Amino acid sequence: MSDPTVGTFKRDARIIGLVGSAHFFSHFFQLTLPPLFPLLKDAFGVPYVALGFMMSVMYAASGIGQTVSGFLVDRFGAARVLTGGMALFAGAIAAAGLAPSYWALVPIAVLAGLGNSVFHPADYSIFNASVSARRLGRAYSVHSVGGSLGWTVAPPVIVALTAHFSWRVALVTVGMVGVLLALLLSTQRAVLTHDAAIARREAAPEGGLAADIRLLFVAPVLAAFAYFALLATSLIGIQTFSVSALVALYGAPLGLATGALTAFLLGTAGGVVLGGVLADQTRRHDFVAVIGMASGALLALLLASGVLALGALPVVMALGGFALGVTSPSRDMLVRAATPRGASGKVYGFVYSGLDLGSALTPLMFGWLLDRGEPRAVFVVSAAFMLLTITTVVQVKRHGVRPVPSAV
Repeated sequence: MSDPTVGTFKRDARIIGLVGSAHFFSHFFQLTLPPLFPLLKDAFGVPYVALGFMMSVMYAASGIGQTVSGFLVDRFGAARVLTGGMALFAGAIAAAGLAPSYWALVPIAVLAGLGNSVFHPADYSIFNASVSARRLGRAYSVHSVGGSLGWTVAPPVIVALTAHFSWRVALVTVGMVGVLLALLLSTQRAVLTHDAAIARREAAPEGGLAADIRLLFVAPVLAAFAYFALLATSLIGIQTFSVSALVALYGAPLGLATGALTAFLLGTAGGVVLGGVLADQTRRHDFVAVIGMASGALLALLLASGVLALGALPVVMALGGFALGVTSPSRDMLVRAATPRGASGKVYGFVYSGLDLGSALTPLMFGWLLDRGEPRAVFVVSAAFMLLTITTVVQVKRHGVRPVPSAV
């Protein structure tokens, strides 16, 4: 990892703001389609499992592309990769609003996934190489909060635009806003190109592609990958299908169910803020992650009970999001500790592809459960995977930091 020490507050703030804005929109785009599932189901005459398949395709493309994006970041610099990915993701969302049929959405989902694949390796590479070390913690915090706010804002914005216009107008509108941001990023490469210079200076000795791949299979990197795969599997049920599950399980109106999801995402953002403070004050990042995931699992099981009053749904969802959000900064600290020097793009691309792996496998399963009339299973299965993440946290802590393998 690089250790930048020179940089004015204005320059660092500009970098953090640009990258944080890009991360906001990446998460925003991820949750533009799920709130529309009840409408898309009727519009295209398909079951929920088909919509789950579409999301699986998107996250599978993102997972495969994310590791490749990490190598591209280390080779060509993060700014170019980030700009291209933003334009592709935004353009795909706009295209989804013009799709004439369900099957047209599937290749669009592939393009969206490839666009989504660039953000983690590019964002963290820019931060680790371009932001002053004394402000790096705040950069991580803004990055996580920006992503959480993107998830938070997407459902109400999409539902509101759909209510006033149509779901097609809503998707085209937000997609074009993302394209404009990509154009803005393309004009800011001068302030974001410092990462490429540092990466070249600190890159590990040449060892070829095989050596680069071996770098990704050291124990702490594999444990971190597993953590993200299980985390995504637990979260995707809440983020993608909780609206539909709450409508089916509690008979909640669509607006209330969407509001509960918004509360979950706002709670996540609040948890990230507190989690940043905890991450700065403790070295037991594993302990923070374990407590947060266990608490989130218990709250998900409470939702699955079906006994809550409608008014309590946003409250319990917000508490669940808060518990999970607290773990986010500690999660990033665990990954940073497991990343060998000079391999930021590769490791972050590979590790965070675990998020996409879990996200790709899960929608199909949850869609199938809903089609079988098992909405409470959405929360039960999510809770089970939250508890499984605890085992991988223990493994990351046990293995600790590993140096670059000698073959590299």
